[in-house]
Amino acid sequence: MSLFQAIPSGDKGNDGTRPLADRMRPRTLEEFVGQAHLVGPGKPLRVQIERDDHGSMIFWGPPGTGKTTLAKIIARMTRAEFVEFSAVLAGIKEIKQVMSEAERARQYGTRTIVFIDEIHRFNKAQQDAFLPHVEKGNIRLIGATTENPSFEINSALLSRARVYVLQALTEDEIVALLKRALVDEERGLGKLKLKAADDALITIASLSSGDGRGAYNILEVAASLAQSSNSEITREIVQEAVQKRVLLYDKAGEEHYNLISALHKSVRNSDPDAALYWLGRMLEAGEDPLYVARRVVRMAVEDIGLADPQALSLCMAARDAVDFIGMPEGNLALAEAVVYLSVAPKSNALYTAYGAVQQDVENTAAQPVPLHLRNAPTRLMKHLDYGRGYQYAHDLEGKVANMQCLPDNLQGRVYYQPTTEGIEKRIGERLGEIKRRRSLKPSEEDPK
Repeated sequence: MSLFQAIPSGDKGNDGTRPLADRMRPRTLEEFVGQAHLVGPGKPLRVQIERDDHGSMIFWGPPGTGKTTLAKIIARMTRAEFVEFSAVLAGIKEIKQVMSEAERARQYGTRTIVFIDEIHRFNKAQQDAFLPHVEKGNIRLIGATTENPSFEINSALLSRARVYVLQALTEDEIVALLKRALVDEERGLGKLKLKAADDALITIASLSSGDGRGAYNILEVAASLAQSSNSEITREIVQEAVQKRVLLYDKAGEEHYNLISALHKSVRNSDPDAALYWLGRMLEAGEDPLYVARRVVRMAVEDIGLADPQALSLCMAARDAVDFIGMPEGNLALAEAVVYLSVAPKSNALYTAYGAVQQDVENTAAQPVPLHLRNAPTRLMKHLDYGRGYQYAHDLEGKVANMQCLPDNLQGRVYYQPTTEGIEKRIGERLGEIKRRRSLKPSEEDPK
């Protein structure tokens, strides 16, 4: 039995047994909607296809943006055999079987495109199994992934493929797809003679988060509901079909890191509205609220620091509130924290200071602690001059001793340099006074 499968022509299975998204899958580049930066006239992917370039490629983008569709269009335009399987189901045995058959097909002049959906789920050994066959030209590999290829695909395989980044479809593009499905009598819903209000289609486009497949799925359910009413798809019917919007989110994937990055940078830029939005995106999509709380605490010490020391206390309280009352009630505690951080004075002086300390710890010799800073709990240690020369600050005028506390190789090093924001302005003034007192001779100390 051959592993190769023909590319569906779209002429069969139009009786509704296949999902609408599959029936409406574009068959040519002219039917394809979206990704104009790749498949528009003169654009890189279109040129590669039209030149019948045999290079392998990786399609990276969100769900429902046309990765599988493009692979099938390429196979049809280049008259290649098409083998499709999912990385979730395939193992080394299946890969070797496919490669063996592709090598035999090449001997008879037949080209093979192997399309791997969710290629990021393949482990290193599975990905390595493709390398010799890609290099020999036995197959043209097309992988699809929603994850960053830089992190999820072996560098050896990645270096042999071109990466094309697909973008989420715009609302206008999705509305165009929906209108096409409503009038297409061959593959779509045209025979049902349904009407659809513009605001209903815009609502579907908005709720699909740039996912064409998801939009078709909503439309299909809405169409079945509309048939039992007045054959018109309204916004209310769409809401009924959706029930609850499924947000684009993957707790372990790149979108997870994109959203927390957006939240952090909005806070840093003192934008409470954007911070609240990104917080809501994460929480409403099911993110672990304690993860968010931990990151919010980090923001307090990294971006506010001593400009407003109260920020850390408030964020710790928000974390405790989330832990104590749970969700969804705890979402307001986190909202309070991110708004407070957004409007608080900003300082990264502590962050910068500790980064400089880390560099010195790593790059300089670890000199011993000066003797005068060491405790001397035993007679031997006292005999070895542990603690000799130590000046007890509380016994001195101004409570400041002119005593070296850094090792010799870092003498005079300044790490913490406060800004003039918030409380750090007062801290800076206090440090100036400490420096002045440290430079005075004992006889010059201010009287009590």
